[in-house]
Amino acid sequence: MSRILIVDDERTLVDTIKYNLLKEGFQICVAFDGMEALDKARQEQPDLILLDVMLPKLDGLEVCRVLRKDMTVPILMLTAKGEEFDRVLGLELGADDYMTKPFSMRELVTRIKAMLRRVRMARDEAAAAQLPPSKVLTIRDLEIDLAQHTILQKGKPLNLTPKEYDLLAFLVTNRGQVFAREALIERVWDYSYAGDSRTVDVHIKGLREKIEPNPKDPQYIETVRGVGYRFRA
Repeated sequence: MSRILIVDDERTLVDTIKYNLLKEGFQICVAFDGMEALDKARQEQPDLILLDVMLPKLDGLEVCRVLRKDMTVPILMLTAKGEEFDRVLGLELGADDYMTKPFSMRELVTRIKAMLRRVRMARDEAAAAQLPPSKVLTIRDLEIDLAQHTILQKGKPLNLTPKEYDLLAFLVTNRGQVFAREALIERVWDYSYAGDSRTVDVHIKGLREKIEPNPKDPQYIETVRGVGYRFRA
């Protein structure tokens, strides 16, 4: 049974989310400010964190940044703000996805299940793998171990977020093929495209900053103008 940490200072909203997630069979823990969120995340070791941006004591962006230093737990950020800057910054700091308030409980549950399903699939594949040579891909100075879910560049491990890894692994295993942003949302994020491709763009930007010698002149992840992205074969 998956444990979810809800972090939001709107207690009515927390109660509503908690009620709906309990009905779905999830275990729930809650925090109402940023400092409490850090404590609960370390104590409870949740399988997923719902993290509001605007929090007392320590805002959600800072909480995300701190958590990403030592935890790979999926983070779904919640924001009531309309400014694109906040959402993009959250993804750049390591959040896996975001939802803008107000949102439907059905959509929230769908997103949570999709994120957890991706994590379970990754763990199952790693547990079942016997590390055959075909699971390790070497492309120029990158070494991607699909069984262990690790990526080395020039022999050194890359510090990728879970979703950055998923996106890179998908593009690498389908290298040479061009994928529209909508297709990447459906294949990597594992839910139906909802009209916002900025999530993909931000994760591509983050990957380029970590793997490209010059992110402004990418050699690995190529933008195909008017179509989408591909990993150069």
